[in-house]
Amino acid sequence: MTTERVDVLVVGGGPVGLFVAALLADRGLDVVVWERRTEPPNGSRAIGIHPPSLDAFAAIGLDRAVLAEAVLVRTGVARSRGRVLGSLSFAGASATHPYVATLDQHRTESLLRDRLPAGVLRTGTELTGLRQDASSVRATGTDADGTARSVEAGFVIGADGGRSVVRSLLGIATHGRDYRHRYVMGDFADPETPSARSAALVDVGPDGVVESFPLPGGRRRYVAFVPAADGDAGERSPADALAARLATIVAERTGAMPDPATCTMTSAFGVRRREATRTGVGRVVLVGDAAHEISPIGGQGMNLGWLDAVGLVPVLADALADGRGTQGSRTAWARGRVAAARRAARQAEVNMALGLPAGRLGSAGREALLRTVLALPTASALARLYAMRWA
Repeated sequence: MTTERVDVLVVGGGPVGLFVAALLADRGLDVVVWERRTEPPNGSRAIGIHPPSLDAFAAIGLDRAVLAEAVLVRTGVARSRGRVLGSLSFAGASATHPYVATLDQHRTESLLRDRLPAGVLRTGTELTGLRQDASSVRATGTDADGTARSVEAGFVIGADGGRSVVRSLLGIATHGRDYRHRYVMGDFADPETPSARSAALVDVGPDGVVESFPLPGGRRRYVAFVPAADGDAGERSPADALAARLATIVAERTGAMPDPATCTMTSAFGVRRREATRTGVGRVVLVGDAAHEISPIGGQGMNLGWLDAVGLVPVLADALADGRGTQGSRTAWARGRVAAARRAARQAEVNMALGLPAGRLGSAGREALLRTVLALPTASALARLYAMRWA
């Protein structure tokens, strides 16, 4: 078995791994991505792309490609029991991108793949071992056909998600909590009135939140809180039954009537928060969900991973250029990213709390609070918060 020598090995070819590899390649570094999956990107999953990420995409020209396909959400509208409570404009959230873009994750991943030089992405390759010394890391793995692979890299980046193999091989533990909250989501032909089809809609009625976001092709993503028992049952339900159940929930709580026959994706999921006790060991670094996993309510997780990459790439590039250690720079980077992830997690917890069932009396108080907050001049600061201006 021959050993390939590269500057950086990225483990994980999802949106975060692909982006960090594209940034490294754009700097002229020799980078390889090992991705366990063999099939091309598919599925909708994460959809929100916040202004700081769009700014970061500009470094590799990805912003133009994403914006050519995405829906630009310029307004968020809060509703309850058939009434509009107020709206939030993203006009002041960013000088460059005064909106949140929505695009199916598989399209974002495909566009990222297109930004990589030929041969960088190695699909069907699974990491099995890591060994490092002061100057390099030896990674071993296997291809889909069982062929052994070996890479010697200046650095290894673990971008392989919440069940990170890289993290496990390093012996890094995680801490956090599992929430009792359960949700179902699905993508339908947009049933909202024409005036609402470009807005993010959040209905905070007595029975729990229903969020929805426009998607390309006249579609809309609905995410609804469900009781724990319903959520657990939903995870075992056939896709058509789950689509029908979600359509019923949306109709009962909001009055909009999605057609289950138009549903292209469904999922039932729980929520958890995890943080790695360390962001890496030696020349191996964790980014994205491998380092910090937060609730998807609020759409921050994927963006956090991209912004991890933005700060990490120059640190590693400088280290590779001069051959010196990077512990001080990496420590500063890690401290900043841990703080950002904790802030995002707290924000997600607030989002979830605002969407829990509250009964008639509790809902009335929540509605009064939202009306007041959204009517204040400081609502522009809230828009910047939700658009991750702080990240």
